[in-house]
Amino acid sequence: MNLGLSKTLVQRGLSAHAAIGLLASALLYIVCLTGTVTVFYEEWQRAERPDAPEMQRIAPDAVQRAVASVLASEKDRKATEHLYVHLPTDALPRTTVTTDHQAVHVDDQGRVVAKELNGWSEFLLNLHYTLNIPGMVGLTIVGGLGVMTIALSLTGLIAHPRIFRDAFRLRARDRGGLGLADWHNRLGVWTLPFALAIALTGAMIGLGSINVYGLAQGFYKGDMEAAYAPIFGAEGKPNAKPAPLADVAAALQTMTARFPEVRPIYVFMHEPGTAGQQLQVLALPQRRLVYGETYNFDQAGRFLGTVGLADGATGQQVAASAYNLHFGNYGGLPVKIAYLLLGGALCVVIATGTSIWLGKRERRGYRQPRLRNGWNAIVWGSGLALALTLLARLWIGNAAPFKTIFWLSLAVLVVLSTALPERYRVRRALQWSLGICVAALVPAVLGG
Repeated sequence: MNLGLSKTLVQRGLSAHAAIGLLASALLYIVCLTGTVTVFYEEWQRAERPDAPEMQRIAPDAVQRAVASVLASEKDRKATEHLYVHLPTDALPRTTVTTDHQAVHVDDQGRVVAKELNGWSEFLLNLHYTLNIPGMVGLTIVGGLGVMTIALSLTGLIAHPRIFRDAFRLRARDRGGLGLADWHNRLGVWTLPFALAIALTGAMIGLGSINVYGLAQGFYKGDMEAAYAPIFGAEGKPNAKPAPLADVAAALQTMTARFPEVRPIYVFMHEPGTAGQQLQVLALPQRRLVYGETYNFDQAGRFLGTVGLADGATGQQVAASAYNLHFGNYGGLPVKIAYLLLGGALCVVIATGTSIWLGKRERRGYRQPRLRNGWNAIVWGSGLALALTLLARLWIGNAAPFKTIFWLSLAVLVVLSTALPERYRVRRALQWSLGICVAALVPAVLGG
């Protein structure tokens, strides 16, 4: 059916359609790139604060002293509702106490030594989780990108019936784009299980909050905590009446005596120092994919039971396994390196997929060099913008405006790249700039 639209209007419509497709691809690429870098989240924290005291273990009594000391320093502030103690792990051998007001590192005697300064690491994690968009909007977008990745992986597999037969076929790069397509297809095959696992768990994490919100509105009168309780356990009823601080040391000693096969990695205290306080220990079971099992204790440190993340209902175990499977937090450094390589390959698949699409449009007569330059700015500019935020961490410090630096620099790069005439080699300039930034960062990061 002919709607009588002018050729100019049709051309603008096609350009808008292509730009929207590029926007979705750009967000997917940024999420994939930041996810690859976030695999080393603990290592980034150690690099940001190299002078923090490190230890393999900390005595239960030292943890008790640390908690009491931190809470005593907050007497003039509003009462802390949630307190967390990160216990030493292989990836992050530090003890850190976090409250509603502060986060501090303590030594093996429980003495407060320094403030936690991991602003860049938190920015990176939030960028991957939500694209720095607050609330459930960001989580929903990222979850939707996970669903998109599943669809792209499966449809790509269906669209290439000989994809496994040609798994190692690589043709020379040529004008027809066959070489680029071969790399896209080959890497797509080799990373397919990884891509599906990452996309599925990412969709679960991103869209889980929306599902829980719907359940809360429909069945729990809008109470989100009640909706989460069947999976992750419920918090106790608040009682603001003052009470002695819960016996964290006794709880940790009980863990060592009764459950020597698990390693405590976190202590949670809800409403500490009140009659309604709740004490929990998160411990990591051996040879399990779950992020941990929650052990509940009373105020005297007596064991009450577990939530069931490691041995409860199947749905609980699946939900508790999604995080580690997504971020590679199992198997130590070898698994992290594997995730780095596979994540990098997935970034290449996304980048080459859009480049192939742009090439096909050009061969059909839709030559749009501005879109091509814009995509090059996303592919190479995202890494450059991320490198600039890390340079800002080194030069300005923990308080640097990382979000503003990343998004503003990326926007400037995209605008400049699309505005420059075609004769300018935008991609080469971005590659050189990224290389220079990385070269400047490597000695600083490795040297601590």
